[in-house]
Amino acid sequence: MSKERTLSIIKPDAVERNLVENIKSIFIKNNLIIQDSKKIHITKDEASEFYKVHQSKPFYNELCSYLSSGPIVVMILEGENAIKSNRKLMGATNPKEAEENTIRKLYGISIDKNSVHGSDSLENAKKEIEFFFKN
Repeated sequence: MSKERTLSIIKPDAVERNLVENIKSIFIKNNLIIQDSKKIHITKDEASEFYKVHQSKPFYNELCSYLSSGPIVVMILEGENAIKSNRKLMGATNPKEAEENTIRKLYGISIDKNSVHGSDSLENAKKEIEFFFKN
């Protein structure tokens, strides 16, 4: 077991519905420490840069528009196997396919508006944390 850091984003749909504290409490109850957190509103250009990895995919443009459509909360989560743990807590990308009691099952509206983002690897976690929390 190793302590890891990962990035979590509470997306515009969840911020708009005042779900920030509910979502944060799920992380805390599951032994993830919120090391840093801030509410920001990014531009479409910043969203395009953040999601560059998905550039070739058909949903790229909508994804960038959506992430920049309203305030988001970005957090650094820390804990044992934080990346895997966070992804399990989030659930499947499509809320209809997500397991019971996962964040996306509880709060997700659609594949696009699925309330949260989490890094999928150590390498991406490092890049994503750096993107939002430049020291």
